[in-house]
Amino acid sequence: MSQNRGASFQPIALPDEQMQVRVVWLYYMEGRTQGEIAEALSTNRLRVNKIIAEARRSGLVTITLNSRLTSCVALEQQLAAEFSLNRAIIVPTPEDEELIPVLLGQAAADYLVQLLNGGEISGVGVGWGATLREMVRHMPSLRRPDICVNSVMGGLTHGIEINTFDIASDLARQLNAECSYLAAPIYAGSPESRMAIIRQDVFETAFRQIEANDVIVLSIGDMTERSLLMRYGLPSSINIEELIAAGACGDVLGQFVDKTGRPIEHAINRCAIAPELEALRAIPNVIFASGGLNKAQAIAAVLLSGLGNVLICDEETARQARRLALDLRARSGS
Repeated sequence: MSQNRGASFQPIALPDEQMQVRVVWLYYMEGRTQGEIAEALSTNRLRVNKIIAEARRSGLVTITLNSRLTSCVALEQQLAAEFSLNRAIIVPTPEDEELIPVLLGQAAADYLVQLLNGGEISGVGVGWGATLREMVRHMPSLRRPDICVNSVMGGLTHGIEINTFDIASDLARQLNAECSYLAAPIYAGSPESRMAIIRQDVFETAFRQIEANDVIVLSIGDMTERSLLMRYGLPSSINIEELIAAGACGDVLGQFVDKTGRPIEHAINRCAIAPELEALRAIPNVIFASGGLNKAQAIAAVLLSGLGNVLICDEETARQARRLALDLRARSGS
């Protein structure tokens, strides 16, 4: 197995190639039946059969899998088994790290389309960030007026296109779906102000919609200036150093977690206008799409937290996050 990362690297793997490699991996390496593979990948047995036959003809399958995605698929299986994920989707890390959100956005769009086509989905919640912006850009146009797309966290006051309001509305437009907003800033001025806000009728309705979602797609924030939340979203009275001193290694839904994935003890977590992190456990499909080595520690924390059941990440970051999470688990004896 080798991974081509030279000048001929194509930044975006075709969805067909990803499907082909996953099918033949499950069939030849794990001994799954065609029916089991079809169910696992939300497709049908006829397509699985055709992929296996074509893989033999084309040379994709000989003694080894001849694809740069082979190591990614192996890592997917490890992550799913070790962290009780329903699915891990790992894409090759590009030479240009600026392409990571593009790759992950495409993979997230492909997976979301699988979910929409494979079951009864009535509610899709979204956070915000560059990766989710790319997910929306790669979504095909569908006609799903039965779905409500909603923002699951307050937004930035800056009018940038990766804000939660724009992402929710643009995704709804691509799906020809309904749209609702959590029309508030990411943080209230105090925990008491947050409670006063979310007790209003309009916000109680919004939170009920969030709790009823079948799918929520989120990114994971880190503690560097590369984070949009660090640059634009923190209250002026709070700085990054203060949060790190409290144990923060990243955030989910604007709420900061430590290396074990537990919320830190800090007032800012009680000011976030978003569901509490524990509420994610009741959502059937919680997808975390995040990558880049700057986020490895935060992704490791999320893996340990068990808050999500799908991870979409680039290979180098996923490997580092896995190592960090397993090391911490071994040290803690859990």
